[in-house]
Amino acid sequence: MPTVATLFSAGKDSALAAALLDPFYDVTLCSCTFDLGGVPSVAETAREAGEQVGFPVASVELDESVAREAVDRMVADGYPREGIQLVHEHALETVAAREAIGGTAFAAVTDGTRRDDRAPVIERPFAQSLEDRHGIDYLRPLAGYGCGAIDDLAERLLDVETGPSEAIPTGDYETELRALMAAEYGEGTVSEVFPEHVQSRVRGRRE
Repeated sequence: MPTVATLFSAGKDSALAAALLDPFYDVTLCSCTFDLGGVPSVAETAREAGEQVGFPVASVELDESVAREAVDRMVADGYPREGIQLVHEHALETVAAREAIGGTAFAAVTDGTRRDDRAPVIERPFAQSLEDRHGIDYLRPLAGYGCGAIDDLAERLLDVETGPSEAIPTGDYETELRALMAAEYGEGTVSEVFPEHVQSRVRGRRE
């Protein structure tokens, strides 16, 4: 069976994407972390959540300079969209390159981006370039689903905890970007740049 590397945040979208691909691929969840000194790593949260949904989890280290560029861009813009886009594309590139995860020859790479997302959004030219340069398939299992359908599928397949982003520990690199921004620019800047939103964390699969 071919293998797929799934960018995994410990949230419902990436877990749902992995579950939908499970009948067709051997799934490895990839926890993408900058592993910044003095900034909490998200790898342990992702590993625990991945085990709860029954998939192996590999930790993938991203380039710290990309985190710092993303934070500076978000502060300059006053909103997180372009910085999140930068990091997500870098994560896809890193995982697709394979050497970040021990040279494993994945046939495909995927994420939990949805039809209605504003960021990150993977456009067709980037997806095709990623495939051509790395010799893999890029999959978006949730690209045809709206928010309501995704919530319904997740409710049927997954046990999910939701709450304010500050209260739910996730394996999302946004957690590290927030911490880095707070260290560099102060907590007030984090509140100004990031809008309040609900986060999710998977706690297992439903029977």
